[in-house]
Amino acid sequence: MKKSLQRGIIAGLKTTWTLGKIIFPVTLIVYLLQYTPVIDLIASWLTPVMKVIGLPGDAAVPLVLGNLLNLYAGIAGILTLDLSVKEVFILAVMLSFSHNLLIESTVALKVGVRLSVILSVRIGLALLSAFIINLVWKGGGEQAQYGFISQKDEVVSGWGAIILKGIETAAMGILQLAIIVIPVMIALQILKDLGWLSKFSNKMVPFTKLLGMNGNTSTTLVTGLLIGLAYGAGVMIQAVQEEGVSKKDATLAFIFLVACHAVVEDTLVFIPLGIPVLPLLLIRVITALLLTIVIAKVWSRQKGLSQRKEVTYER
Repeated sequence: MKKSLQRGIIAGLKTTWTLGKIIFPVTLIVYLLQYTPVIDLIASWLTPVMKVIGLPGDAAVPLVLGNLLNLYAGIAGILTLDLSVKEVFILAVMLSFSHNLLIESTVALKVGVRLSVILSVRIGLALLSAFIINLVWKGGGEQAQYGFISQKDEVVSGWGAIILKGIETAAMGILQLAIIVIPVMIALQILKDLGWLSKFSNKMVPFTKLLGMNGNTSTTLVTGLLIGLAYGAGVMIQAVQEEGVSKKDATLAFIFLVACHAVVEDTLVFIPLGIPVLPLLLIRVITALLLTIVIAKVWSRQKGLSQRKEVTYER
């Protein structure tokens, strides 16, 4: 048990260091950008797109904040707007599919997944889902009633104070990462040494096969589903490296997870916005399942065709 604890702590610290080198500068830069015209400029560029998906132009601000930072930043942006239930629901679905792009996309690169694949899937799902919801849902025109959400709108003035606050925010992000990742890595190491992880993986084989992946992808899937891409990155990177997860399986796993990850936190966080969260969860889960199964089958079919062509050429 002592050795498992030591190995888990070391793995957790290594993961925190690896991801901290990404999280700290990205968080600091984006925090500083909030005090410049850049965020508003990007939002103004997106205004024409907003009309197509049934949103007002100023709804671009929470989308930009959510995609550059995280869901909480996007929600904070929503709270500043007077929107209908339908508009808030559309924003919630979009942010569920596409948020924290800078950090979570870098995590995908660490695992070996192509950046273009992740960005195309996440942004594509966000836009497509918003378009369909706006087209299909005729209700939701009543004013959204926001519940109590603790938001400390601290006024920071002067670039010296802004930079210090940005450094503090970035450092807190790493601390929060360590608080979550290190215990998870310890628990994972203990489960490995006890042999329970392999038993769990075996039970997950039918589900991973349904999604077109091998059984050794189960750890990556479960971690992302429960913890999320950013906080679960350490476990996912370790699983890919130690369990021999193929590039195909890693890509399919991330395609599933970008549509549906951190299902508990990323669903409950929208409750105070006064929208129905069960449909939000179902949309994410069903989309993740269908998308991954379809892509896996297309991938296998293309592989089969290429192998047949190779055999034909050899003849």
